[in-house]
Amino acid sequence: MSTVVTPTNSDHVNALYRRHQISVLFITFIAYVSFHASRKPPSIVKSVLAPDPNSHTVTSGWAPFDGPQGPHRLGELDLAFLSSYSLGMYLAGHFGDRIDLRRFLSFGMIGSGVTTLLFGLGFWFRIHSLAFYVMVQVLAGVLQSIGWPCVVAVVGNWFGKERKGFIMGVWSSNASVGNIVGSVVAAGLLQYGWGWSFVAPAGGIVLVGMFVLWSLVARPQDVGLEMDQLVEIEMDDQGFDGEELGLLVETNGDLPETNEIVETGAIGFIDAWRLPGVASYACCLFFSKLVSYSFLYWLPFYIRHTAVAGQHLSHKTSGILSTVFDVGGVFGGVCAGYISDKLEAHAITSIIFLIISIPALIFYRILGGITMSLNIFLMFLSGFFVNGPYSLITTAVSADLSVQDTIKGNSRRCLATVSAIIDGTGSVGAALGPLLTGYISTSGWNNVFAMLILSISLACLFLIHLAKAEIFSKMNARK
Repeated sequence: MSTVVTPTNSDHVNALYRRHQISVLFITFIAYVSFHASRKPPSIVKSVLAPDPNSHTVTSGWAPFDGPQGPHRLGELDLAFLSSYSLGMYLAGHFGDRIDLRRFLSFGMIGSGVTTLLFGLGFWFRIHSLAFYVMVQVLAGVLQSIGWPCVVAVVGNWFGKERKGFIMGVWSSNASVGNIVGSVVAAGLLQYGWGWSFVAPAGGIVLVGMFVLWSLVARPQDVGLEMDQLVEIEMDDQGFDGEELGLLVETNGDLPETNEIVETGAIGFIDAWRLPGVASYACCLFFSKLVSYSFLYWLPFYIRHTAVAGQHLSHKTSGILSTVFDVGGVFGGVCAGYISDKLEAHAITSIIFLIISIPALIFYRILGGITMSLNIFLMFLSGFFVNGPYSLITTAVSADLSVQDTIKGNSRRCLATVSAIIDGTGSVGAALGPLLTGYISTSGWNNVFAMLILSISLACLFLIHLAKAEIFSKMNARK
């Protein structure tokens, strides 16, 4: 049977619940910051490992990435990481709904640190085998794929749907913040040898992984809190006042019939694909992430070999300057979440951002080399509109799609699966983007930007029917 907690006790429980929510947001935020910081070094050292065939600057490169085929091989290296990452994402989501999230996440973080260090050891041991770097990147991709489904599932366990767009818009800036931290650290250490660019991010993610293992509380039930926020919302819908009556807390393992949520086990992979909206957003993210990761892996290289105000920047300056794109992404993710909350329309918000990103990219390519100030402004603008819908889809949309009425009993047990399907499919595009960029860049960067604009256009197409449904729904609600 269930009992109603007195107002005094309810206040104490609420305060405890809020403290754990803040703690979970902080811990999962820095956890995913460390994931992205540790995957950033390969993009920073690209301009050192391989020369640009179209550039007038002379660089010796590092075998096996030197010579005319260097950009191609770097693209293939990105493919090795991102393809294993996308495949591993599906498996990580499957296991994330079935095993201890805290330990699983910690394992992925410590393992990722080891693989990041292994890549850097190639500098000191003078390793020039392409097979070595490919195998390290494949292993790194599998371990890195554990991160996103786990942190999204943990946050989803603690937060309901109210203001989810804004909360997760702020929280999802972890990827961009991680890119910024990784870029600054890797670029700062590059002058001592490219191997050092991998050491600090590797040590950082290992330390944070140990902290996660020691301090993260993955579910309210792990600390004796059985008053999930979804229950509180349902009580309010039935006329109960949570402030006056307090929260329903399980004392003997049962909830009252009017609020019963039956746990029937984790939802199947195929069933999760069939949930309304999952396939559409997954395909949209395929193309959206293709664009975002092309910038993530090639922007420092592009800046290094593209004159700004008639001058070519150094390796270090190019790496640090590339963080402006991610700074724009931080603000874009927050604004997309806020606008989505206000409009209560994920698809409409995503399409607006995607459409505006097209002229932003065109202006960046055409006008970005005129002055440094204009370059920074247009790079910020591009990051703002490119990463806005990417952040929204991978966080608030994924979480909302996992708590639909048709799967109410499984909502918390399919969050990692749905997140993995959407982000895993997006990661296939993320694998394809840097690979195509590596090949297409040898024929000129105009062709690369044309490919990115085409990808954004295709991303919009997959959301049109969802945006129409949102528009009709609002029109009917007004009537």
